[in-house]
Amino acid sequence: MSSHVPKLRTPLDRLRQVLMFEVGGLLLITPPFVWLSGVPLLDSLGLLAVIALIAAVWNALYNTAFDWVEGRLTGRTADRRPAPLRVAHAAGFEGGLLLVSLPVVMAWTGMGWLQALLADVGLAAAYVAYAYVFNLGYDRVFPIAQNA
Repeated sequence: MSSHVPKLRTPLDRLRQVLMFEVGGLLLITPPFVWLSGVPLLDSLGLLAVIALIAAVWNALYNTAFDWVEGRLTGRTADRRPAPLRVAHAAGFEGGLLLVSLPVVMAWTGMGWLQALLADVGLAAAYVAYAYVFNLGYDRVFPIAQNA
């Protein structure tokens, strides 16, 4: 375990990250969801907006906790995270979100649990890929400021 404790993102930086992630996700994921699920556009937008709100809260909590644990175990800031850990990070985020969002998808769309599970897993898979690319890009564009 490293004795160096790296800086975390500021609350304002984390807010910017969460907002950019969720808005980008809605713009990218809604059209294919409508097409593949058969759920009408307005219903899909409403559902994905509710899931995005849930995800935004989960995003802030999960990323802060993950960054904190990673920093204490490795002495590394999140913007220096290696690719395999980025994959695990994105998959863990989506796995946790899936547990919360499945009942919402079922209630919102009237889908049975298996159809809702398939739709939710499809959303999760799309968001895992999106989360990996988004967070890699975000870390490059907005690196964590280090103490001088």
